[in-house]
Amino acid sequence: MASRRSARLSAALPVIKEGILNGSYAPELANTNRKRKNITTEEEEPQSNGKDAGPSTPKRKRAAKSTIPPVTPTPAAVGLMSEPCSSPGVKDGTPPPAVNRLAVPDGTNAPLISPETRRVVTNKALDQVSPSKVPKFKTTTGNILDEALAHLIKVEPKLKPIIDRHPCRVFSPEGLAEEIDPFNSLVSGIISQQVSGAAAKSIKAKFVALFNPDIEDPSLHVFPTPSQVCDSSIEVLRTAGLSQRKAEYVLGLAEKFHSGELSTSMLFSASYDEVLDQLIKVRGLGKWSVEMFACFGLKRMDIFSTGDLGVQRGMAALMGRDVNKLKNGKGGKWKYMSEKEMQQIADKFKPYRSVFMWYMWRVEDVDISTFDN
Repeated sequence: MASRRSARLSAALPVIKEGILNGSYAPELANTNRKRKNITTEEEEPQSNGKDAGPSTPKRKRAAKSTIPPVTPTPAAVGLMSEPCSSPGVKDGTPPPAVNRLAVPDGTNAPLISPETRRVVTNKALDQVSPSKVPKFKTTTGNILDEALAHLIKVEPKLKPIIDRHPCRVFSPEGLAEEIDPFNSLVSGIISQQVSGAAAKSIKAKFVALFNPDIEDPSLHVFPTPSQVCDSSIEVLRTAGLSQRKAEYVLGLAEKFHSGELSTSMLFSASYDEVLDQLIKVRGLGKWSVEMFACFGLKRMDIFSTGDLGVQRGMAALMGRDVNKLKNGKGGKWKYMSEKEMQQIADKFKPYRSVFMWYMWRVEDVDISTFDN
């Protein structure tokens, strides 16, 4: 018996060997379906038994797990958006003198520079207003922050120790005197997306250097005009460290300014809703980016972002909630406070919600638990 079996194996070996060499040999696997006849895989069609089985209920797809969005960048990350323009040849970064101008809580208070012509669009200086009309204009760049802080403390006295500890320079007379190039500010916002503040600063410096090839000193580099960027290419812009998509966004924004679809005068004089409507159409500018530009670039005093997780966290802390406990809880984007509640609370601080929002990023730096109302 053993000799017959050995003879059969010996005869089969040359065939197996040849099959392995030419790839045609496939050993027969054990039939594992004998004990699991009723189990079918997704690829198998169940065999019909000749009877009408009727319609089958499709399997439900499992919903994808929702991920908690990352913390929105803090004001430190949008610092590039509020960088004032520097005059060519000025190395010491001396800020311009504070000029007492007319100011409005619901309008642009920053002097804006046209990125192509360098023409400045701004509110009138108080000494340029007719003496007979001066008493009618009580709010100026010299006192609007004081008015805002007094209003915040009146609405919520808990804010006083936070305000005392953190002077708000962005809306101070000095901050409101800084000239802003809106093209520079918006490009900076695009560059800053999804990267650290240090990385954004480095990429921006390389981007500006592309348009100042003959100037070795980086402090003397001048931010490019929209027309200069339009004359460049995606490939060149990417050498500064921009991703393909960001390079496309920057080039698209430059084309909007170059064509006149976006202009300094429009951004200065239009209502916030109009500014939001125009900028949200630009690829690469989401609602949060526009809100930050309106707040830190245009220096509008009544901007509020419900989509900022840092602001949401600060508001929850101000209301006495345990933010560390909420941080690890459920709720997704609104884990600290609902959007509706954020709006209801912020509405009390109109028309100075930008200032209120600025302080919400700093609530946790100050112990307000013992403050007596």
